[in-house]
Amino acid sequence: MAREMIDAKNVLHPGKTYRMEADKFRKACAGLLSVLPPTSPGMTQSEMLGALRTAVSDEDFPGSTHGWWGKAAQLHLEAEGQIVRETGKPVRWRLA
Repeated sequence: MAREMIDAKNVLHPGKTYRMEADKFRKACAGLLSVLPPTSPGMTQSEMLGALRTAVSDEDFPGSTHGWWGKAAQLHLEAEGQIVRETGKPVRWRLA
């Protein structure tokens, strides 16, 4: 049985999409949206991916695979305007 695929955006490459496994990608996006705060100062990448680890299933994302999927979700959600990259150092993200 063929897996459903989805086109993911990347805020760093406007207009370009990347084919991703839809089920895993949707789970990564939902997990990320569930852990990001709605207000500043947001979360650093390390904090964000650490929080995502607790929000997603080990069965779906074994080992450190949540990090790769989480970064893909972050770039897509940022391109969609659902999350915001804060200014300043270190870089932080929050819900839009």
